[in-house]
Amino acid sequence: MIHVVIVDDETLVRSGLSLIVGSAPDIEVVGTCGGGDAVATVARLHPEVVLLDVRMPDVDGLTVLRGLMQLPEPPAVAMLTTFDSDEYIGTALRAGASGFLLKDTDPEQLMHAVRVLASGGRILSPAVTDTVIAGYLDSGPDRQTAARLATMTTRELDVLMLLGEGLSNADIAARLYLSTGTVKDHISAILAKLGTANRVQAAVFAHQAGLLAGDHGPGAGASGAGARKDGQ
Repeated sequence: MIHVVIVDDETLVRSGLSLIVGSAPDIEVVGTCGGGDAVATVARLHPEVVLLDVRMPDVDGLTVLRGLMQLPEPPAVAMLTTFDSDEYIGTALRAGASGFLLKDTDPEQLMHAVRVLASGGRILSPAVTDTVIAGYLDSGPDRQTAARLATMTTRELDVLMLLGEGLSNADIAARLYLSTGTVKDHISAILAKLGTANRVQAAVFAHQAGLLAGDHGPGAGASGAGARKDGQ
């Protein structure tokens, strides 16, 4: 069972999201609250996933997010917004959010998003994906990207590319014929080498580096990994 906490300043929104998400047989909404009570509520209930409103009048979502990331075992957090061009997108992802969803996301997609987050995946509403990637594409020089890629082993680059495709740990393990524990170890190494806080940032870095088909970053195509080290 996946445990979820919903954080929103509007009671009606919390109730609506709770009914939608909680209707899934494998998901249980264990708590709802406003921003001021969010960190204490999550610390007490230990959910795997938190759906967190970005814009709240009492305590804004970014402040709550930073508080959640300081918990000993922080949950996967998806930021909720009504705006597909929300200026908080990049900041929230850099602060540790695992996803960004529009509040009008289809119910089935919302439940799917919770499952992806709970499994260690990332989730971005299609409407905000271009905004996120565009912001990161302008975030650093090509030389810095190439230097980071040069520290990666072959297997780490394989995992990074699959992170960029949005695969969960289990999916990556199946694709590469690895155990999920090994995948987790590779992801930890990737985050350390890239200097990123979470898998969302690593996934967007994969786009930035041009590692995915159709990307045109500094490392586009197989040649972009020319400086990588061999490894498991």
